Amino acid sequence: MFLLGFISNDLLGFLISQSGFILSMAVMVGLTLIAFIMLSIFAFGSSPKIFLLDFACYKPPSSLACTKEMVIERLRRHGNFSDESLKFMKKLMKTSGLGEATYLSEGLLREPLDMSMEATRKEAEMVVFGALLGKTGVKGEEIGIVVVHSSIFNTVPSLASMIVNRYKLGKNVLSYNLSGMGCSAGLLSIGLAKDLLKVHRNSYALVVTTEIITQGCYMGNNPSKLIGNCCFRMGGAAVFLSNRPSDRSSSKYQLIHTVHTNTASSDCSYNCIIQEKDHEGHVGITINKDLLVVVSEIIKSNVATLAPLILPASERLLYLANYLIRYFHVANIKPYVPNVKRAVDHFFPHVGAKPILDKVARSLRMSEGQMEASRMTLYRFGNTSSSSVWYELAYAEAKGRIKRGDRVWQIAYGSGFKCSSAFWKAIRTIDREKMNPWSDVIDEFPVVDPHSTETFPYAFESSKSK
Repeated sequence: MFLLGFISNDLLGFLISQSGFILSMAVMVGLTLIAFIMLSIFAFGSSPKIFLLDFACYKPPSSLACTKEMVIERLRRHGNFSDESLKFMKKLMKTSGLGEATYLSEGLLREPLDMSMEATRKEAEMVVFGALLGKTGVKGEEIGIVVVHSSIFNTVPSLASMIVNRYKLGKNVLSYNLSGMGCSAGLLSIGLAKDLLKVHRNSYALVVTTEIITQGCYMGNNPSKLIGNCCFRMGGAAVFLSNRPSDRSSSKYQLIHTVHTNTASSDCSYNCIIQEKDHEGHVGITINKDLLVVVSEIIKSNVATLAPLILPASERLLYLANYLIRYFHVANIKPYVPNVKRAVDHFFPHVGAKPILDKVARSLRMSEGQMEASRMTLYRFGNTSSSSVWYELAYAEAKGRIKRGDRVWQIAYGSGFKCSSAFWKAIRTIDREKMNPWSDVIDEFPVVDPHSTETFPYAFESSKSK
């Protein structure tokens, strides 16, 4: 009878009126659950467990910290922006959710602006090697897998090769350099590393995720391309994974599930975020008006795949019953939206920008308390692209909120359009650490953004989908 508390009125009424059919359907549901459990046990037993030894987020030096007014002034002095564009960017920054101490790269702070390959490579070295400074004790020769991601900046040799060279990794190291994969690629990289660790036993994997911003600054006047200048900031993260059973006791988390959703076959999804030139030849990232709709839909799809894997039995049963009723067209009832919050202790969505976080909160019915880490990460570090979910986890660790057994859900979404989830279980309680990007300011958070209730000024391109 305890299940009745979770059933909507229309579904409850139908169940009472169709008891005979529901009985046979319950048998089907039971068999489905048994099959699912058996498959889960088989999969769980046949694959090595993946552990997160530790992770590190790059914190730039204080000399690179910028207020929003400083960013606007840099753009005014060194760009060819119209008064309308400068006014628009100022309004964007005011309502973006960013605070007054986010970071730009050295090249974007030089006089004059330096967006050269040399300056861009220097930013990459600062972020990647800054994040990698020894936090785990893992020796270079022990790393068998390297996965690196940066969407816009790609160089020869690759960033992955740069790491192999710097740390003199072994000749048999498996290195992968992902590009153009957007803000979801950090968790996509975790999924790739997980699959490789399933095959290569007794190994360590290093995942590095960043977005190099020096060459990503848009210097034109197309409003839909100016958003990136206002939200993206310098940052990156390095994550160390292991499949060695002996590492369990010294690890922080165990990776339970990764789920990846890709809707690039849809023109609407494919074109909602795209890098292209404007009519004057300036390269920038165009964001069109379909973005918020695409984000909402792909999150629902990703959650629909993840939910049956993590939900308690009562939620799974309701989800399956609702699905079967709709599948056989027995009744016209609404899809049952699983209460994912019942299976999650900590929720870390990609920060994007303020309207994206607002949309995610509404779609998943998350409280402001559950959105705290993401909103504070956006405020303190800005949109660091694929690494933002790691700054959020670092925030929760710095607050002393991660306890043994806690369930952690990271979800990120980005161009393509793609969405990735990683679901972890805390192996131990995490104490405050010195090597945490929040360590010197954590007691000052959370803060209240004075512009949090103001409307974000949309200026998206019209949809290019057919």
